Parts: sequence; C-alpha cells; structure tokens
Amino acid sequence: MTTYIARPIEAPVLKELRSADDQGREMVPVTDEEGGAPLRCCLRHSEPGERIALVSYAPLRRWAARTGAAPGAYDEQGPVFVHAGECPGPEDDALPFTNSRRALRRYSAEGHILGGELVERDFETALTNAFDDPAVALVHVRAVEYGCFYYEVRRP
Repeated sequence: MTTYIARPIEAPVLKELRSADDQGREMVPVTDEEGGAPLRCCLRHSEPGERIALVSYAPLRRWAARTGAAPGAYDEQGPVFVHAGECPGPEDDALPFTNSRRALRRYSAEGHILGGELVERDFETALTNAFDDPAVALVHVRAVEYGCFYYEVRRP
C-alpha cells in the first residue's frame, strides 16, 4: 500500500500568513488556555499555554499560483489555526487528525473539484481510491462539521 504524506502549510506561507492572512488581516496571537486546536503548521493539536492564531488561508489559491491552475469558483478560503511563532513542522509522516470523520475533496490539475468522500476510518484506502482516478492531482482533508481545511495530500 502507498504511504500518503500529509502536507502542512509550508514555512514560507506561514511567514506570510503571520504578517497578513489571505484576507489581508493582521495576525492576532492568543494564548490557548485549553489546548486542542488543530494546528496546520505542525499537524497536531495545540497544548495548553501555546501561542496560536486563527488566520484565513486559501489553500487551493496558493497551490494554483505555483502550478498555473485556475480554480475559478472553487477557490475558497477559511480559518485555520497556526502557531503564532515559528514552528518546526510535523514530527513524522503519519496522517494526522484521522480520529474523526473527515471529508476528502479531490481536485484536478486545473483546480476544479472532482468529487469528495466522507471517511471515518480507513484513510489510506480512501486516498488510494481517490488517486486511482488519473484526473486527481491533489486531495484536501477537511473537517466535516465546518468544512475547514486540515491538510493537503498530493499524488504519490
């Protein structure tokens, strides 16, 4: 079975988001008193006392800017939690945030949505099924309840 790698928000993008997010707003750091926020910089839950920020992020737009895709109406942005300061990134290559139902959205190389799937347990199989379609260039893993972006998986 293929091992899929979750791609966090990359360090150069995080630097930009900490200056001004994808809606042009300044970052507002807070101390996370309770912990548990899903951090998209290191793909883990925050610990109590960590400095984090909620910023607006447009993952498909940023991917399209690098690849020349034109997602049109599929370009969307939404809230993501990140560390307020520099972060070393994920500790390993394990697929994170798989302890709950997630939506997997499939996108073409043009940035158009090709479908989605609700996944509860077997993320590896769901990703294999998604990438079995040669038209799928990348997959976004998202929260079911709010649709928030968690991370991207690209074709292996």
